[in-house]
Amino acid sequence: MSNSNRDVGLRMRDDIVAGALPFGARITIDALATRYGTSHMPIREALRELQGEGLVVIEPNRGARVRNIDSDFVTNLFEIRTALEVMLVRRAAQVCTPRDIAALEAIESMLESHIAAGDYAGVVAENHRFHQAINLVAGNADALPIVDRHWMLLAALWRAHGYGEARFAGVANDHRNLIDALATHDQEAASAIMGAHAAKAKLELMRRIGAHEEGVPHARRRQRA
Repeated sequence: MSNSNRDVGLRMRDDIVAGALPFGARITIDALATRYGTSHMPIREALRELQGEGLVVIEPNRGARVRNIDSDFVTNLFEIRTALEVMLVRRAAQVCTPRDIAALEAIESMLESHIAAGDYAGVVAENHRFHQAINLVAGNADALPIVDRHWMLLAALWRAHGYGEARFAGVANDHRNLIDALATHDQEAASAIMGAHAAKAKLELMRRIGAHEEGVPHARRRQRA
C-alpha cells in the first residue's frame, strides 16, 4: 500500500476509534472519498485493511459498516498482542547484545523525561519505540506487522479514552526490569514481566472504556449495541 493510501487507513482508524465514524454506522465509498479528499481506490484498499483488523464489516450486496468497539474486541486485541510480545521478548532475551541494551536504555531515558515533563503523547510514542526495539531484536519479521497494527489501534484507543497518566511510573519501572532481564538473558523473567506489563495496560484501558460508557446516555448505548 502506498504512503498516501496508508494515511487514509490511519485517518479512518483514528476516526472510528474517536467516534467520528459512529459505531455500527453504514459507510459508503462515495462519502468516505469526499470526507478524506481522495479517489475511490485508496478508500477500497483502506476498507479491506480495516476489515482485516476487524474494525469494518463488509457485507455482500449491503456495503460496509463500522463495527462496535466493545470489551470483547479490546480483550481480543490484548490477548493477541500479549501472546506475540511474550514470544518476541523471549527470543530477544536469547540474542540481545550490549548494544541492544544501550539502545533500550536510551529510549527509556527519553520516555522518562517525557513523564517528568507531563508530555503524555511523547510517553506513548517512546513506549512504542521501546517495544518496537525489543521486537526487532527478536527478529520475527512475520509477527512485527501484526504487533505494529495493534499498537496503532491501541494508541488511538488511549487517545480517545485518556492515557491514564498515573500508570506511567509503573510503566517505567516495568521497562527497567525488562532491560535487566534482557541484559542477563533471563527468558523466564523477561516473559513474565512482559505478560504482566500488558495485563496492567489492559486493565487500565478497560477501566477507562467502562467509565466512558457509563457517561454515555442509555439510548445512545442501546443504539450502538
